[in-house]
Amino acid sequence: MSTHAEINVETKPKQFESSGHVARNLLREIPVLSPQHSNSHVHGLLHGLSSDAVCLPVVEDGRPLGLINRNVFTTGMARPFAHDLFAKKSCHTFMNAEPIVVNQHTSIEELSHKMVGNGRSNLNDGFIITDDDGKYMGVGTGEDLIKLVVELQAEKNRVIMDSIHYASTIQRSFLRPSDEDMASVLDDYFMHWEPRDKVGGDYYFCEKFEDGFFLALIDCTGHGVPGAFMTLIVASFLGHILREHDRRDPATLLAVMNKKLKVALRQLKKHEWEMDGGLEGEGQSDDGMDTAFCWIEPGKMTYAGAKTPIFFMDEGASEVQSIEGDRKGVGYIETPMDNTWTNREIDLPGGRCIYLTTDGVIDQIGQDKRIAFGKRRLSDLIKQNHHKAMPSQRDAVLQAFYAWQGTQRRRDDVCFFGFRA
Repeated sequence: MSTHAEINVETKPKQFESSGHVARNLLREIPVLSPQHSNSHVHGLLHGLSSDAVCLPVVEDGRPLGLINRNVFTTGMARPFAHDLFAKKSCHTFMNAEPIVVNQHTSIEELSHKMVGNGRSNLNDGFIITDDDGKYMGVGTGEDLIKLVVELQAEKNRVIMDSIHYASTIQRSFLRPSDEDMASVLDDYFMHWEPRDKVGGDYYFCEKFEDGFFLALIDCTGHGVPGAFMTLIVASFLGHILREHDRRDPATLLAVMNKKLKVALRQLKKHEWEMDGGLEGEGQSDDGMDTAFCWIEPGKMTYAGAKTPIFFMDEGASEVQSIEGDRKGVGYIETPMDNTWTNREIDLPGGRCIYLTTDGVIDQIGQDKRIAFGKRRLSDLIKQNHHKAMPSQRDAVLQAFYAWQGTQRRRDDVCFFGFRA
């Protein structure tokens, strides 16, 4: 049986155990009551305890019977005549006879569900922790539980963010060879790559050869981590495709990439699944990419676009010209396995400026009316600035783009490329 001498028992939770985060980590050893204790005894006991002792357990023969909430008890005993009526009666009077009782090995996740699922009062009352034989061990408080959950969530977020930062380093390392080749084959150019998050689904690729260079601007499905995974898949395929097929034929390269993505991601229509030996819908996703594939050699470039336009402007011209890409993306379920794309030949006389962008620029909403930045606004900016060096053109377009976005949330990753022939 508890006595007043027990009020000096440590009421802080024990240190978290290295074996895992379970209910036992939140155990507080505090004075224990029995049904024989009166409310007067409870009143005196609470008066000597620190304010963070929010509840007192009632235990008989080692078995928990209930919890007395400090606030409930104090409020009840403060009512008119309550002391005269209840002081000598059993502490059962203000006891919650149906508290949350958990085994010491109950996970914090399961405990959280129990506490929240049984209503707010249980967070105020706390819970009882028992050993493997159902014997009373101690109590836990809702406040301690919430603090631990917050700490665990913060740690989980830190681990995730550390992983994403490292993933960003990996993704940027994939871009470095393209940066080096681009710098070796172009004099006046820019490449702006800006994921919406730390990593993204936009990707660019450049590889030089003796007779020219291949360049691709790629917008994979999604952004963040899912988009980044797609860029790694695409990057792994692209190097093989360039060595196994004619790099001077971007349309054929798109068709090959389409087949590889559809098979690898099992994004097939019903008859294609049957030919592949699978069942329709089994493990099926609908991911792919919008892209521009370009082969560039002295005086000429060959462009094939999958939902990605190309813009160009000559010195002294009054308008920006553009060519729309084909309407099918690469790899998606609705893109046929045997879909074909079209090559467009574009002359590269001296001074002609070429521009490619993913839809992160064009589709970004902004201003009070929340309308898209759009191709027309981009074309107007190109027209106003095309006489400048390419890096200065990039700065002018991005300054207008950021001003347009204003306080609106960024919708997508941004990749914007330009060079002067």
